[in-house]
Amino acid sequence: MLDIAYDASHMLGAVVLMMSFALLYQRRLFALLHVFTLQALALAAAAAWQGFAHGEPHLYVTALLTLVLKAVVMPLALHRIIRKLNIQRTIEPALSVGLTMLAGVSLVTLSILLVLPVTAEATALTRENLALSLSVVLLGLLMMISRRNAVSQVVGFMSIENGLILAAVGVAGMPLVVEMSVAFSVMVAFIIFGIFLFHIRERFDTLDMQKIESFRGERP
Repeated sequence: MLDIAYDASHMLGAVVLMMSFALLYQRRLFALLHVFTLQALALAAAAAWQGFAHGEPHLYVTALLTLVLKAVVMPLALHRIIRKLNIQRTIEPALSVGLTMLAGVSLVTLSILLVLPVTAEATALTRENLALSLSVVLLGLLMMISRRNAVSQVVGFMSIENGLILAAVGVAGMPLVVEMSVAFSVMVAFIIFGIFLFHIRERFDTLDMQKIESFRGERP
């Protein structure tokens, strides 16, 4: 039973990480949102499984919040924003897909090299979960850096938060209040991002960060 719990936890964490790489690969906004939904579903499954394997019922609450907020509410809200603002559906990356993937693999390697020596006294499952979580966080940062579209940067930010949740559910004894505060903070940040997107679109008539950075003065 312990072997099954370990393997399932490791597999679900790996799926969340694989979805981070899939996010980096996407060039269309709707495909990006679909992949983010899959990542949120994998994260909810990971939280629910950790709650079952370790006998921690509060992780079911985390799984439910992740399922409702990250896999349903946020993707639907971003879909609506994209349609309402008539945003260009194709993402123009700052780096090529090949270079982005190479940088992503390097960040995963860095995460392993950083986490495993520091957590030598922890259990194998905790060490690997933390390494996977840090990898997801760093890949989310890479996505925010390598994408010029503001919506894709919002998705990158939410992917970072997915990595934080994965770390929280992977550490035994994490209080529910910590997970609830993280979820609440992300909801507030998401609302603020949505308001900013509407104002940026109204002000600059684009959400392409490269064009916004090169903008000077008022439009004629």
